[in-house]
Amino acid sequence: MRTLPHLAAVLAVSLPLAALASGGQPPAAPAGGAPCAPVKPCEVPAESAPAAAEAPAEFGAEAKLLYAVVSCSGAPLPRGVDAKVVAAFCAKQRPQIQAYRKGYLPKASAFLAGLRPAGLPTTVVYPFGGGDLLSALTTYPEARNVTTLSLEHAGDPRRLAAVKSAKTLAESLEVIRQTSAGLLTQNDSKTENLMKGQRGEIPGQLAFFLTALAVHGYEPVSLRFFRVEPDGTLHYLTPSDIAASEKETARLLRGQWVSPDFSPAFSNSELVFVKRGEDPKLHARVHRHIAADLSDGALAKNPGILKHLAAKGRFVAMTKAASYLLWRADFSGVRNVLLDRMVFMISDSTGMPPGFARKAGFVQDTYGTFAKSYLPASTAVNADFVKLWSSQPRRVLPVRYGYLDGEHHYHLLVTRKP
Repeated sequence: MRTLPHLAAVLAVSLPLAALASGGQPPAAPAGGAPCAPVKPCEVPAESAPAAAEAPAEFGAEAKLLYAVVSCSGAPLPRGVDAKVVAAFCAKQRPQIQAYRKGYLPKASAFLAGLRPAGLPTTVVYPFGGGDLLSALTTYPEARNVTTLSLEHAGDPRRLAAVKSAKTLAESLEVIRQTSAGLLTQNDSKTENLMKGQRGEIPGQLAFFLTALAVHGYEPVSLRFFRVEPDGTLHYLTPSDIAASEKETARLLRGQWVSPDFSPAFSNSELVFVKRGEDPKLHARVHRHIAADLSDGALAKNPGILKHLAAKGRFVAMTKAASYLLWRADFSGVRNVLLDRMVFMISDSTGMPPGFARKAGFVQDTYGTFAKSYLPASTAVNADFVKLWSSQPRRVLPVRYGYLDGEHHYHLLVTRKP
């Protein structure tokens, strides 16, 4: 692991590494468990493997550097970063961020708050979520433990500090601006934008995560990387683990995707964060991103992922703009874990098909209008959704949530236990 001694003082990590060595959580949580408010019991059992003899590699300084550069939040830039280039980027990026923060977020937050019953778990699972921590925090603002899963790898956080050319920095930031535009202004990330973030000097997924923190008033504390063991526990990568994989590049998880240009060590990330000004020892929250193909065939070769999700106990779920994968027979594993463990889900029509939901004891409430799927998908499931929407009174949906339907209507689905 390359170190950044010149950033140590400026970008000091607020949470002592010793407090994170047992699984990435603040002292208020059991070893390896989810961070919890001091007055609330943890909702999630231990998720991490026993601590290794060598301490996990910590990238909190790199996360804070990335945050200062990509979030346009006013965080101070360390020496060596071209402030003019960052200012030029933020002059274009800040209006996109403000469009979400001042336009979409207040409307969406007020509406979604009316959908959520009291007492929901604060653990969130978001399959097919891409870099969309932004929507996770909008949908479940009380979340303390968020897991997103998608084909995209988190990315190597070390490269930005090595960029010396103003031109290279400007080009890298322009990629981030372009690829984040859909999420910030249209509530959706296109596949081609997510693919672009798999290469270059600024890791696209991590940049999306850190932008989400800034929009919601959070800041990063710690960043580590892990692998999911076959039994579902997490092994946090050590400097030796990372060094051993430096000559490899992360593999494609689906054939049509652009190949990443960084080590597989940087596939799965754990980002600890707090509200600005809060004490990390008391108020830390955690976001984990797992790079995974969630089809049944792929999960049969990597069974630890479903075991990891099942070990979380009861959770809330969400999905949107997910290519209707939960409709398909070859995604039964992740669908079954959701049906077994979730107690509440907000989605667009790429969420849980009515037939599966009914059999598992859920009821579904529809909002907006659904006439047909946005992309070609199962005729039978389409018919089920049309029947579901037509059987209920039309409920107003004031904001877009994921895909439009095939006739460009806003629509949203709540799947809940009665």
